[in-house]
Amino acid sequence: MTEAKSPFDLTGQTALITGASKGLGAGCAMALAKAGADVVLVARSAEPLEAVAADIRALGRQAHTMVCNVTDTAAFNSAFDDAPPVHILVNNAGTNIPEPFTDVSEEHFDSIMNINVRAAFFVAQAVAARMKSDNISGSIIHMSSQMGHVGAVNRTVYCTTKHAIEGLTKAMALELAPHAIRVNAVAPTYIETPLTKPFLDDPVFMESVLKQIPLGHVGQIDDVTGAVVYLASSAARMVTGSCLKVDGGWTAL
Repeated sequence: MTEAKSPFDLTGQTALITGASKGLGAGCAMALAKAGADVVLVARSAEPLEAVAADIRALGRQAHTMVCNVTDTAAFNSAFDDAPPVHILVNNAGTNIPEPFTDVSEEHFDSIMNINVRAAFFVAQAVAARMKSDNISGSIIHMSSQMGHVGAVNRTVYCTTKHAIEGLTKAMALELAPHAIRVNAVAPTYIETPLTKPFLDDPVFMESVLKQIPLGHVGQIDDVTGAVVYLASSAARMVTGSCLKVDGGWTAL
């Protein structure tokens, strides 16, 4: 008897991951590859991107690299023209500049908004348009945050961007459902990555974070990648317009 295929098996599918050269992006790429997917890796720096690609090829999966800045829509679209058909998008590229609300400059505001919202919007637009033209039943996953559901001191711009991503997720899900394209978000708490390490290394800050996490510890990259693989897979075929919180209970307080 032939063994039934696991609903988490992504063999035959290709996933595009932005911000894929390190941290959550690289972790998501590896997890999707381990589930059977080939990958398209997007980031600004070629050397670390190629290192991730090499690790994925060592698994026997294909890895296509796109070296570009996702805030440059024309550059992304040009590079995307040469990419293979995409079944899964992990819209992961993002940034943050923590500072008091009254100190936020237009430069910092624009920088965070351009990456976290504008780039996420137009990357998703390009991928969704290709999915529609290729008649692909796809899965689009936005990397949101617990800060898309609550407020936080010194993070007014970041919270603004992640609340926007939550709204974008719902609206996209409704519009793309007739094309069998699912759209969801993953909302992590503080995860140990190169982006968060400078903050989490501060004992005072770490203590303040742990007080907000009922499970009592910050997250690891694997905690998030499991949620991404689930939303990418047929196990989540009836899930769209939703947010999967990986926050240790932060938003339940």
